[in-house]
Amino acid sequence: MIIEGVTNLISAMYYGWTGDISFCAILNLHDFFWDKTVSMNRLRGTGEYDKFFQEGVYNCAGCGTPLYKSTTKFNSGCGWPAFFEGFPGAINRTPDPDGRRTEITCAACGGHLGHVFKGEGFSVPTDERHCVNSVSIKFVPADATPSL
Repeated sequence: MIIEGVTNLISAMYYGWTGDISFCAILNLHDFFWDKTVSMNRLRGTGEYDKFFQEGVYNCAGCGTPLYKSTTKFNSGCGWPAFFEGFPGAINRTPDPDGRRTEITCAACGGHLGHVFKGEGFSVPTDERHCVNSVSIKFVPADATPSL
């Protein structure tokens, strides 16, 4: 039943596209598929940027908008990249329908980034953890980044 639903969604998206395939649409399809069929705990720690701490900027993988400075990244132990704040105006927040989490998306293209959690007690200035999926961001080293 789940595979059939995913297949129908893929078919509908394929026939509905009239131009180039949007990377953001692919990210959203990825989130739909994984959220519905696989426990996210099984994917914990598998992302490219989980234990990655070089100096630079993390951009949206879909549109290239700068989202996070590497100086806001911290090791939360959750298994996904964690940041305590993004660039002002770069990230939108939307409460999930069940009210348990708040989704974060790129303000420029709407691509899903992950979720933000408050009040977990981490020693960070905002007392927030942006739990971000590595596939939704792209790291740009400091020596390749203009000053922001």
